[in-house]
Formats: sequence, structure tokens, C-alpha cells
Amino acid sequence: MTAFNKANLRSNAAPEITLLLIEPTGSRRDITTDNLSPDFTQHMRKQTFLTCLGTRPEIIKMAPVYKALQAQGNRVQIIHTGQHEAVAHELYRFFEMPPDLVIDLQRKSSTLAHLTSALTDGLEAAMRTLQPDVVMVQGDTTSAFIGALIGYYDDIPVAHIEAGLRTHERDPFPEEKNREMIGRLARWHFPPTDQARRNLLAENIPPDQIHQVGNTVIDAALWTRDRLHKTFGQDNPALPSVAQVFLKKHADDRLILITAHRRENWGQPIRQIAQAAAAILTDHPDTVVIWPVHPNPAVRLDVENEIAKLPQSVQRRFCLTAPLEYPALIDLLVRCHFTLTDSGGIQEEASAFAKPVLVARNSTERQELVDVGGARLVGTDIDQIRFHAGLLLSNADIYRQMQVTQSPFGDGLSAQRIAAILSSSNALTTHDGASLAN
Repeated sequence: MTAFNKANLRSNAAPEITLLLIEPTGSRRDITTDNLSPDFTQHMRKQTFLTCLGTRPEIIKMAPVYKALQAQGNRVQIIHTGQHEAVAHELYRFFEMPPDLVIDLQRKSSTLAHLTSALTDGLEAAMRTLQPDVVMVQGDTTSAFIGALIGYYDDIPVAHIEAGLRTHERDPFPEEKNREMIGRLARWHFPPTDQARRNLLAENIPPDQIHQVGNTVIDAALWTRDRLHKTFGQDNPALPSVAQVFLKKHADDRLILITAHRRENWGQPIRQIAQAAAAILTDHPDTVVIWPVHPNPAVRLDVENEIAKLPQSVQRRFCLTAPLEYPALIDLLVRCHFTLTDSGGIQEEASAFAKPVLVARNSTERQELVDVGGARLVGTDIDQIRFHAGLLLSNADIYRQMQVTQSPFGDGLSAQRIAAILSSSNALTTHDGASLAN
């Protein structure tokens, strides 16, 4: 990283950041801006839409927008900012959306300040290389915030996908402030729900810049389900082998999918979730659990220790796996009877398949699902989890009541709406002198 001093702040020299071009063969070529040929720069200038992605949720939720814009004949390119490097490229391959540039962050610290500084240098150099007409960011990550900020600095209009989510509290940190600040930088705001739209209006965002479209996570989940069914049927190779064997052995049993990853649930809360799951299986012998456990060794040990206390007849109905790839997670959501989770994304995805959700938290930013009856807030209290799970397993009327016929987060057409708005003749203009129409 460049050491910041007064000389550097006044200089127009390129930062010491590496940009890697992804070749058609999959190899990476260093194309830092000082080494770019005029022909390459002119070719890249044809680019219209640019999206900055670095984490698993961003890739999943932006994939439908990428496909919808391409289907309309637009150009879409991707800068991969590299936070979730281990899982990102598998997702890019699955959604058939290879990144065009990769920022080699070369992180020397885990602090947010260091990440912010590295992303600022990297995205500034990348946008100078690609010269997009519109920058698209998704959600509330640091890469989304910095992407919006650099777009604003370079006078490139910014489109914010999944805008307007608020807790009106400090947490989640730093996401709550990231999404608030993106709200001050964006030109197009795409809130998924009416509550998100009202949050933006309360912050004095002009109404003509707000377009309620639903959440693209529903588009991605439905597309993934259909692709898996068409390609693999019931034999999804993305499922870990231990899960495949487990499902075949318990083909006639009802499946509960459990996930718990939030830091506030580590320790005693996650032990209570495991104890509650054990109680549910004891109460309902025709029920099994698949639990992709967080990779933190302490978390996994807590879960394993609780299960080890159980009789073998109950232990055999637990299947613990490593964290799942996205296609495997969607497969299990389609198969499961209901899910017990602390994940906001899974609350949304489960609603796409009319699966009841027990939320292992005391509050949720996805309150819309609670309001329509598709989710219950049960926290990590053993008795609450056991009681509500018991109702879902023993009372068909209550189960049907929690099967929402229409997800409050979307109908699978959100990306098409976004693409139509961004592609409309009176919405899109370049940033090199033309005025931006409403």
C-alpha cells in the first residue's frame, strides 16, 4: 500500500495496487493501469454496467441482475474485490458470470480500516481502467460502500440493489452504516420491500429515485432450484457425500435444516440450539436434522459435545457437515420440512419455497416474513424452539398457515424490473458530460 503523505495526496500517480485480468482460459494477467495499451483501454470503454462484488451474498443476489441486463443486450462487467475468495469463484462458475477484473488485496491486517484503504485504491484503479457508465453495488458490505464512494468521486451514477434495509441501531456493524452511506451516494435505489422504501423516504431520498422491485435473492433461489432439478434431479453432486448417504437412509423421515453462524450465538446460545434440536428429535422419531456447522473450531466442538451426550438412536439422526455450497443449501431448503436458522439470507430463501422458518434470534431485519406469518422469532431458548418445532411437526393446520403462498421479499422477477429501469432510454446516460435524466 502507498504510504499516505502530503505529496501522495497531491499526486495523480497510480496507487500500488494490482489488477488482474481474467483471460478466457481462466488465467490471470497483471494489467495495472500503467501497463495498459490504448487498444485495451478503448475496448474496455465500451463497457456500460460495472458491478463490484466480493462476498458470497453479493454474488448470489447480483447474479440475476447480471443475467437480466445481458438478456437485454447490455454489457455487464464484474470487479471481484476478493473478500470471500475461497467460495467466490465456485459461485461465479455456477452462475456463469466470470469476473473481468480481480483486485489482489494483499491484506496485511484484518482491520476494517485496512480493508477500506485497500479497496479504495483497488476500485479507483479498476474504474479508471474500465470507465463504466453505471456502477452497481449490492447490499451493505464494505466493497459495496467503497464501490459507491468511488463511483460518486468519479461522477459515475450508482445503482444500489437491496437498498433501504435498516435496524436503526448500531448493529449490524459496520453494515448498518455502510447501507446508510450508500443511500447518500446512489442515484437509483432498489428497495426490496415497502418497509425498505419507507425507510428511504424517511431519509429524504427523492421519491423518483426509489423503485421498489423485490429482492433478487428470490430470483436466484428459484433459478437455482430449477437448474438443479433439470440437471441433476434428486442426485445433486453439490451435496456433501455424507449428506447424500444420510438423505437416502432417511428418505421417509422429515428433515429439519439448522444453521447458526452469527457471532452473538456462539458459546452457550449455540449449545442451547443443539440441546433444543436433540429434544425435537427425541419427541419426534420420524424427524432428522442436517446441520452445516460454522467452520470455527470452538463452535463445531460445542455442537459435537452436545450431540455426543445423546443416546445413539438420537445421534444417528443428526448429520453435521461443513458449510455448504450455495447449490447444496438451496437443495436442502427445497427438501426440508422447515428450517431453524439465525441467517437473514436463509429466511429470505426459505420463503421462496414456502418453508416455515424458526428464527434463532430475538429480532430480525426481515420482519416482513414474521408479519405475514412465515417465520417465528424463537431466539435460542430451548423451550421456545422445542414448542414451536413441535407445532410444525404435529399440527398440519399451523404448518400450512406458515407456508406463505407469496414471499414478501419478491416474486422472482426483481432483476427484470431492475434491468428494465436501468436500460430505459430516459434513465441511462454517460458520466462524461451528459446530464442524468430522471
